[in-house]
Amino acid sequence: MAGGRKVELAEALAMGPGWRHACHALLYAPDPRLLFGRFPLRYAVLMQMRFDGRLGFPGGFVEARDGSLEDGLNRELREELGEAAAAFRVERADHRGARLGPRPGLLAHFYAKRLTPEQLRAVEAGAARARDHGLEVLGLVRVPLYTLQDGVGGLPAFLENSFIGAAREQLLEALEDLELLEPDAISYLKTRTPPQ
Repeated sequence: MAGGRKVELAEALAMGPGWRHACHALLYAPDPRLLFGRFPLRYAVLMQMRFDGRLGFPGGFVEARDGSLEDGLNRELREELGEAAAAFRVERADHRGARLGPRPGLLAHFYAKRLTPEQLRAVEAGAARARDHGLEVLGLVRVPLYTLQDGVGGLPAFLENSFIGAAREQLLEALEDLELLEPDAISYLKTRTPPQ
């Protein structure tokens, strides 16, 4: 597994001032359309291409001046996604888990926030005007939540990309926990070996 040991939020918050916190969020919205009139899209799930060429979720380091993990995450979302991110707020209730990071002294927090389709489209439309676009963030991508008839195209092919840290695992866990995919699709994906 690319990510570190999972920790409870209370344990993560009690680790003291020697730890840095990074917070990232999966943003998603219902999408009832069909691809080619046959493949249900079900949901639009956003990820981003990072400056290092890997896929990840929007967010970043929380600073002491932010006040809370969620305040820092919402600041990061505005910097990376633009002002459309001010139309919603990621809250403590959206927290999905925390992991010890790949470096000593780092805690990585993961959130999932359901948006309206209009909010998600506004984020996509405004992301190219965000402060960090073209620097930390090279662009947004939608995760294909379908598998084409060849058994490879769609989500299986998407999962062969290079992901930062635990982002691949976080994506799959969220798709299952939030019931964004059918259980048989999750089972199929779990039988596939991730790229090394």
